[in-house]
Amino acid sequence: MLQPTEATADAAQDAIVEEFAFFSDWSERYQYLIDLGKRLPAFPEEWKTEQNRLQGCQSKVWIVPELKDGHLLFAAASDSSIVSGLVYLALRVYSGRTPEIIKATTPVFVDAIGLSRHLSASRNNGFAALLAFIQHTAENA
Repeated sequence: MLQPTEATADAAQDAIVEEFAFFSDWSERYQYLIDLGKRLPAFPEEWKTEQNRLQGCQSKVWIVPELKDGHLLFAAASDSSIVSGLVYLALRVYSGRTPEIIKATTPVFVDAIGLSRHLSASRNNGFAALLAFIQHTAENA
C-alpha cells in the first residue's frame, strides 16, 4: 500500500507539476515516468487476479484498495513500465487520503504536465479508468 509522501493531495499535485517542469522534452518525462514506476511498493503475486484487474486498460493493471482508519490506501502494479509510472502518480495524489478528500480532488496535474496530450489514446483511456476506479472506491467507502 502506498503511503502519502506529501501532506495533502494538492501538495502532491503541486510537487508532481514542479518535478515534470524540470524536464525539457517528453523523452525525458517518459524516462522519469519509468523511474517513478519503480517506486511502487512490491505487489504480491497472489493479488494479480482477474478480480483485482483494472478494466479499461490495454496494459495489465491490478489494484487493491484498503480502508484503514478512515483512509483509503491503494496497492497497484502493472506489466508496463510507463503505466507503472502513471499508477505511481495517481496513488501519490490519492492513496492514504480520506474518501472525502479523494472525491473532492480533481486530478489537475494531468493537464498541468501535459499527460493527456502526450499519451497514446489507449494509455489515456487506461489512466482515466484508473482515476475513475479510485473515485468510485472513495464514493463507496
